[in-house]
Amino acid sequence: MTMLEQLNMTAAMPEILLLLAACVFVLVEAIAGKIRKLPLDKMALAVVAVPLVTTLIQMGGDAEVAFNGMYLADNFAHLLKLFVYIAIATTIIYARDYGLDRGLHRGEFYTLTLFAMLGQMVMVSAGNLLVIYMGLELMSLSLYALAALRRDEADATEAAIKYFILGALASGFLLYGMSMLYGGTGDLSIAGVADAFASDETNRTVLMLGAVFIVAGLAFKFGAVPFHMWVPDVYQGTPNSVTLLIAGAPKLAAFAIAFRMLGEGLLPIATQWQPMLIVLAVGSLVLGNIVAIAQTNFKRMLAYSTVAQVGFVMLGLLSGVVDENASSTGQAYGASMFYIITYVLTTLGTLGVVMLISRQGNESDQIDDLKGLSRRSPMLALVMLVLMFSLAGIPPTVGFVAKLTVLQAAINAGHVWLAVLAVIASLVGAFYYLRVVKVMYFDAPTDEHEVKVSFDARTVLAINGIAVLALGLLPQSLMNACIEAVRQALGA
Repeated sequence: MTMLEQLNMTAAMPEILLLLAACVFVLVEAIAGKIRKLPLDKMALAVVAVPLVTTLIQMGGDAEVAFNGMYLADNFAHLLKLFVYIAIATTIIYARDYGLDRGLHRGEFYTLTLFAMLGQMVMVSAGNLLVIYMGLELMSLSLYALAALRRDEADATEAAIKYFILGALASGFLLYGMSMLYGGTGDLSIAGVADAFASDETNRTVLMLGAVFIVAGLAFKFGAVPFHMWVPDVYQGTPNSVTLLIAGAPKLAAFAIAFRMLGEGLLPIATQWQPMLIVLAVGSLVLGNIVAIAQTNFKRMLAYSTVAQVGFVMLGLLSGVVDENASSTGQAYGASMFYIITYVLTTLGTLGVVMLISRQGNESDQIDDLKGLSRRSPMLALVMLVLMFSLAGIPPTVGFVAKLTVLQAAINAGHVWLAVLAVIASLVGAFYYLRVVKVMYFDAPTDEHEVKVSFDARTVLAINGIAVLALGLLPQSLMNACIEAVRQALGA
């Protein structure tokens, strides 16, 4: 095999084209932006469309590797990238008017967003521990800078500092765990690590210690209890557009590296790291739902809701291997993948509504700001109602189906008590979701300002709400795609 065949750069074409397009965006904005006003949001959407088209062309084919196995182009990566594009494009559309009102409609915002997306794509396709770390840092550094864009506001600066310090700590955990895996196996590739674990020639103590740090680092990135302390402060302190960038696509990338490292690399010792996920899942489900009840800030409530929702993702990941039998991994990990995708779609809508009803001088991020929304904007209130029902797991929304599939995976793995706990926690969580519905439909409005939403944002929000309903009624296509993607990745 020649060097060119080993590189197989065509497999990595989405990332290569995105990097080139993002660089062109930066140059055009820097040069032409001084001469005349540019449609930065439309330019950024055009950049997102470049890797989107490339990924759609690649989908459905056989799994490919590039750069000597450091890069994986399989259906698992293609499917997650597709939703990364959707999340970023939706955020850009929602954020346009919000950014114009607050001085965030600048080249820096869109440039950092595009490079954060590039980092997420690298994480999704990583087949090597160092490549995972490179993608993670590219995404994280871009998001740190985005969180600090509004330097004149104390809350945003405080949130950016907390995000940076705790994010760096999480990256340190991951890097230390990776170094132990490398020290114990002598290999940085995920496949090589899995082979080393499957053999009896390695030092299991070093490798298990490395696995502990890997799980802790992943829990930080997910925002799982007890590594959740950064989530509510960052959600509340950052501008709404940046909050959506942090709460949306990065969750897909975090799931991707969790699957790559745990589901592929550390699968031979799944019975050792699954108990750690049980602790994370229980803590997240209980604390996230209980603390969310006491919140009056809507974004802070959503932050604790995120912590609780991560508990369900963990529930799927810990149900893949039963008594060293890995026959149900495809179903369990596929259910977890379906859950994180549908959760991100729902989050895009909830934070999108908050962004669209906010105006200059008022972030509209308090629950009381939603009072009487059904009278001010019936369409936004209806979409928010559907999204709240989905987060609460009420049929016929996709949230109900997602929770049901994860609970089935947990029961099939013998974790009946965990499934019961998750149901009870969801019932508790339904209280604060339904409180939002009550505030929108039964309380008198405290803000009489007219809600003005652009046609494109209104259209995307409507599609967002319809998608949550449609996937609840017809979930099988996406569910099967997730399961088959996971099975192809594990088979490869």
